[in-house]
Amino acid sequence: MYLQIPYFWQQPYVNSAYNYLINRNMKKPLMILICLATALNGFSQSNDEMLDEWAKMSDSKKDDYKEYNNAKFGMFIHWGAYSTLGGIWKDKQIPGLGEWIMYHAQIPRSEYKEVCKRFNPVGFNAEDWVKLAKEAGMKYMVAMTKHHDGFSMYRSNVTDFNIYDYTPFKRDPVEELYQACRKYGIRLGLYYSHSIDWMDGGDAGAAQYKTEHPDYVDKYASNKHDPSPVSYSDYIEKKAKPQMREILKKFPDLLEIWYDYPVKMNFQQSFEFYKLAYDIQPKCLINNRVGNNLGDILTAGDNEIPTENKSRIKPFETPGTLNDTWGYKSYDLHWKSHKEMLFWIAEIASKGGNYLLNVGPDGNGIIPEASVKILKGIGSWMKINGEAIYGTNKWSTLREGPTRNNMKGRDEDGNIKTESGEKINFDFSFTIEDFWFTAKDNYVYVISLATPVSETINVKSLFNYHRNIESISFLGNQEFLKWKVSGDKVNIALPLNRKTDEPGFVLKVELK
Repeated sequence: MYLQIPYFWQQPYVNSAYNYLINRNMKKPLMILICLATALNGFSQSNDEMLDEWAKMSDSKKDDYKEYNNAKFGMFIHWGAYSTLGGIWKDKQIPGLGEWIMYHAQIPRSEYKEVCKRFNPVGFNAEDWVKLAKEAGMKYMVAMTKHHDGFSMYRSNVTDFNIYDYTPFKRDPVEELYQACRKYGIRLGLYYSHSIDWMDGGDAGAAQYKTEHPDYVDKYASNKHDPSPVSYSDYIEKKAKPQMREILKKFPDLLEIWYDYPVKMNFQQSFEFYKLAYDIQPKCLINNRVGNNLGDILTAGDNEIPTENKSRIKPFETPGTLNDTWGYKSYDLHWKSHKEMLFWIAEIASKGGNYLLNVGPDGNGIIPEASVKILKGIGSWMKINGEAIYGTNKWSTLREGPTRNNMKGRDEDGNIKTESGEKINFDFSFTIEDFWFTAKDNYVYVISLATPVSETINVKSLFNYHRNIESISFLGNQEFLKWKVSGDKVNIALPLNRKTDEPGFVLKVELK
């Protein structure tokens, strides 16, 4: 993945393509003022024209937004030749993310090519991966075609630096995943690192950015220890764009394209990558890491939960990890607990978002057993309670209760971050008064992650709706529950025969 930068919920109007889309039908006088403000902020007329064309393309995908957002839970896969190293180079544990080892260990391009030549993941089985995603309750998958190391994980005619032509494996794992997803009813999206390519990609756009911003210092992302002689523009025109066209034609009917880390890509370049995908697969959604906010999906920072999705029309997605890395690291054993994973699912769903949860298979193509165990645990919970997640939207109240950890997310070292920037310890223990809410049609779902110690609970946020309550039931139990108003809360009697082997429960409230 990548280092953190601010994202959509912090963008001012003149920098936000999403707000432009919402407001593009404003009255003409106000639009003139906005255009003037935009021009002052550095947009040229040609950029405005591209922005308007992007808005029309993105507008056409409203039905696709709904299908995507209804899925709610997906599997991200970070897997490549770097997985064979497991975070270790020349007998040293290399700090940082596993898939960034070429960069962090400053591995010369010639030596990294030798790593790729030895890559032979004979344990890989596409159907096993897809069936695991399905068992976990995931509705879609985003697989890796090329990460920042420049090595392609599918059979490419653009470059022989790919898993089929360059290794003894002689198979196309992306093609196999594509077919397995179709077989088992999982929608597939594909990841492509369009801006960064340490093998063939120049400087990730730093030089072109520096011409307009002389004080800019390129601190990260580009390969400075053994830079490619290829210019950034040549990389884009001769490798990145041709590969994206190839991917989009080779794998039709994709759910989304997951671009990553645009760094200093300019507006026109981001627009061209968006339009390239639209022209071939107009229903395929594009995440906003295509750059310059030209995307269909609002992507949160890695392992970050936005305070709230402010967009009225765009879905958001949080990419998250099961431990502290994305690509496989043999010594990263900091696995998140079952209860923490349920917290992420409930917290993100209550804000109307999707959760894209990562696995990092090893160099043999095997998903670590610890990951498998966590995912199967989530799947057990989702089989009973998934109705409160899939196809739901935000309700008038996101959550209630006394437990406030102010969690924004986790950093690369696994520390919990808050909105104020402080790091805190939290064991993800919640009280019986802590609830998350989602909504679908005329139903409200009340999600608890605590095991009740009494036979009744009190839900304050239902009080203003108590005259419209038709019925209350318990997911996993067909029995209708008795309830009454008590003070400013709704008191609900829980079923006596409820299961107690899963943390928490979900109530389904039908409103008139």
